[in-house]
Amino acid sequence: MLSRTASELYWMARYLERAESIARVLDVTYKLSLMPIRSQQNEDLTLPLNLTGTHQLFEEHYPRLNMANLLNFFALDPRNPSSIYSCFEVAWNNAHAVRGSLSSEVWESINATWIEMKLMRSKGVAKVGTDAFFDWVKERAHLFRGAMFGTLLRNDALCFIRLGTLIERAYATAQLLGVKDQQLDADSDPVREYYRLDTLLRAVSAREAYHSLYKHPVSRETVAELLVLRNDMPRSLRACVGDVVQQLERIGGQRANVPRRLAHTLNVELRFSTLDEVLELGLQAYMMQFQAKINALAESINHTYLEAL
Repeated sequence: MLSRTASELYWMARYLERAESIARVLDVTYKLSLMPIRSQQNEDLTLPLNLTGTHQLFEEHYPRLNMANLLNFFALDPRNPSSIYSCFEVAWNNAHAVRGSLSSEVWESINATWIEMKLMRSKGVAKVGTDAFFDWVKERAHLFRGAMFGTLLRNDALCFIRLGTLIERAYATAQLLGVKDQQLDADSDPVREYYRLDTLLRAVSAREAYHSLYKHPVSRETVAELLVLRNDMPRSLRACVGDVVQQLERIGGQRANVPRRLAHTLNVELRFSTLDEVLELGLQAYMMQFQAKINALAESINHTYLEAL
């Protein structure tokens, strides 16, 4: 496969996954904003800004930090490269460039998403409904993945799409865990802690899974175990990295030793780590280390497969 084609497929998948991740984070932020007014409210509202590093850009275009402005900035504003609108636009451009490598169902799912996104931008999130908008973004991501698994050949194209999805998902989960743990440290109220943990589980579609696996109240320790070390949780760090290893092994190639070594090393670390070891280091420190390692892996994949020789 040409490196340019592989790059388009990889980044198409990353931006589609990023759009869904932003929608999940906005959903969490929106629900936290509905809690009674308190001193920690502004810190909750800055969650998406902290994750994307867009504080300065937001302040340049919006006079006040409130939920309405955040929704517009992260949902529909083309000036924000991290907005859902911008992510879908980049994903569509990448998909359009490699239509020949996609099935008609996959292309139609992405094309229809972009057309509907432009219509929603003309209406605004308020007219669509906040919860309805978040659900729509997640449904479009699910539709893309369903079409991908159901119609694409099991070849390198599918592997690069899966790689983009998994790398982005692992990074997003690590970011969210680190920032949420920092917020929990800053607020010792047990009621708000429970609510924050519950919304975190909802953000990664893990609430039902948590209560199926753990028969006691939600705690920071068990949430960390679920989202870091459990291989049966689809959005956990271990599950994502384990699947990355499988995709890299399928692609192979003479120059693939470096990304495969990095992926296998990270997978072994997650597989044999214990919750006590994670907590001893500190969840925030552990997440920062993981983000550095997953970025190094992504850079190695880019250098090995996606850059023209």
